[in-house]
Amino acid sequence: MKYALSISLGSSSRDKKVEVKFKDETVVIERIGLDGDVARAKEMYEELDGKVDAFGMGGLDLYLRLEGKEYPLRAALKLIENVKQTPVVDGRGLKHTLERRIFELAAPALGGMPKFHQAFIPLAIDRIGLATAISEITEQVIFGDLMVALGLPLPVYGLKNFKRVAKIMLPFVSYFPMSLLFYGSDGAEQEPKYEKYWEACDLIAGDFLFMRKYMPQNISGKTIITNTTTDENVALCKERGVQKVITSTPRYDGRSFGTNMMEAALTAYAGLGRQLTDAELNALIDELDIRPQVQILN
Repeated sequence: MKYALSISLGSSSRDKKVEVKFKDETVVIERIGLDGDVARAKEMYEELDGKVDAFGMGGLDLYLRLEGKEYPLRAALKLIENVKQTPVVDGRGLKHTLERRIFELAAPALGGMPKFHQAFIPLAIDRIGLATAISEITEQVIFGDLMVALGLPLPVYGLKNFKRVAKIMLPFVSYFPMSLLFYGSDGAEQEPKYEKYWEACDLIAGDFLFMRKYMPQNISGKTIITNTTTDENVALCKERGVQKVITSTPRYDGRSFGTNMMEAALTAYAGLGRQLTDAELNALIDELDIRPQVQILN
């Protein structure tokens, strides 16, 4: 039996522990939220180093990747500076493999490759793989990173333009303090925002934290692509009129876990004592038949 633990700065109300069977191996996956307690997170990584098979880092990224180059987020890396034995993953491997292949892998459940008119991604800087996949099957993609992350009323249209902006931003983002990297524990605070983009788009994609925070009261007929959803999150989407929810990771016991948790689970299963390469992750995705979850709500 292997044990993968996600230590998250997010809300403890979203904690979950389940056992997953990967072929003949049982992997215990557990998510522990610390409600924004950065000091406690650092302590836990150090206390449990060598005692679990893989760590996931929840609520933060360690690096942001763009066109093959990785930009370190120094404030996040400080949390694991004393971790020497257990591999720590932040989910970016699955964001560039599983999420990059999301429509290919979900096609059987969707009845083929979907097509969308317009998509809105509130924050895409850490999900370039998903943004690329969406851009391939959508006529127009609107990126909200400058609005959501920096409060600037500037939507960016198209993946090519977004990459230009990201290339300028990322060297500065590397030095952002924790207060700018961690956006809050659970998105429970409701402040509907950017309504015109929600209304104009038939696809909304990204972390559910921002979905929950900015979601208008009525989003009938929309498709949402997201991650880390609980039964309550799915019920909220249904209540607001969402037609379809696609989570990039599978659901276990009523819950889809974050990419960091699932990458930690695969890392623990592989037993190599290190972060897996994209090629290794893709091979495991196929070997273990890891697929997105599609739910028709309305």
